[in-house]
Amino acid sequence: MLHNEIHARPPEAITSPVAIVHIVMLADAAGREASRAHVAALLRNHHLALPDADTNHLRMDLGAYRLRWELHTEFVSWTFMVPMSAEAFGEREPASAADVVPRDWLAALPGQCLCSLNLWVLPTHTFGSGSLVRHVLHEDTLVASTVADGHGEVYTDFAIHADGFSRMVLLAGGMTQRRLGRLVQRLLEIETYRMAALLGLPAAREAASALAFAERELAALADAIRTANRDAEPALLDRLTRLAGQVESQYAATHSRFSASSAYFELLDRRIQDIAESRLAGMQTIREFMDRRLTPARSTCEWAARRQDALSQRVSRMSNLLRTRVEIEQQQSSQSLLTAMNHRQDLQLQMQSTVEGLSVAAITYYIVGLVSYLAKAAQALGWPLSPETTAALAIPVVAAGVWWSLRRLHHRVFRKPPAG
Repeated sequence: MLHNEIHARPPEAITSPVAIVHIVMLADAAGREASRAHVAALLRNHHLALPDADTNHLRMDLGAYRLRWELHTEFVSWTFMVPMSAEAFGEREPASAADVVPRDWLAALPGQCLCSLNLWVLPTHTFGSGSLVRHVLHEDTLVASTVADGHGEVYTDFAIHADGFSRMVLLAGGMTQRRLGRLVQRLLEIETYRMAALLGLPAAREAASALAFAERELAALADAIRTANRDAEPALLDRLTRLAGQVESQYAATHSRFSASSAYFELLDRRIQDIAESRLAGMQTIREFMDRRLTPARSTCEWAARRQDALSQRVSRMSNLLRTRVEIEQQQSSQSLLTAMNHRQDLQLQMQSTVEGLSVAAITYYIVGLVSYLAKAAQALGWPLSPETTAALAIPVVAAGVWWSLRRLHHRVFRKPPAG
């Protein structure tokens, strides 16, 4: 399948004179399926094989006309080709290929119309450009050039006429059918990509006001952050977070549209290059028309995309700076808290030492009291010293023993666990 992809949608050999209608309809996933069903209905009416679920392009001879149907990512193209006589370009406006397509079926094409073009391909000798301008195109907006390295001439006005179609005339000269088919496909793609590229312009204009508001808000936040105290920082961080969410939401909503428009502009440039046009005396070329009329729209889309990227980066930088500042202040607060805790612990140790001294005195007092009672009993049994003397002699011994016992207990409880 990957190998066959390079051969997908090849140009169709075309013999002049021929009338062509090219219609492009915008379509999402549901629209593409509706388009598939719509072309299937047409084929069913002609008792022809229906496309399967994986078909994304087909060509079919329907008798009075040929149909080329193609599914693309954002749109569906319908191309109808009807052989015509050279005399059709006489003193009256030529017939459109759409005239032979079932009217109700054509009016029910699914999706929103992006562009619709009438293209007439004629032998060069049919008539001069004066007749062409008078019967088909607007002379004041006429664009014309030689194409295919001078083998043909193309005329258009890039205007929508009363029937809702833009118009183009190609004088084929002596081109072969295959080369003529390739040239026709490039001209149809120029019209398609010209309109598809402009889909980003409304989004760029709409984004401009949102970006201007976000830039003003970011500037105000930057100034507030510069002079803010610690108490105001959480509120500023909350504002900045909300702004970042708005900017990223705007970015997500428009980035794909701007990227698609950029790709369409590049395809348009390539297709104009492919037709190998050169100037007709006194006429504006397609390249010159596109450069003059599309460059502002292209610049607007590119500027909006760059502005959006830059704003997103600035918001991200500002958020990181503010978060870093808050984290540093939190670390400083934590360090101050740890210092205060250490100070309180030192006080507790000092109080504990004081309490230990009082504990030694209290315990010694009670133990000496017990020794005094024992000495009284021992005196009755012949103990040579009085109870008072015995108690007095016991005080230093008992105090030393109690102190040593408490210190030993203290070291046993608070000693560091062995490493490892």
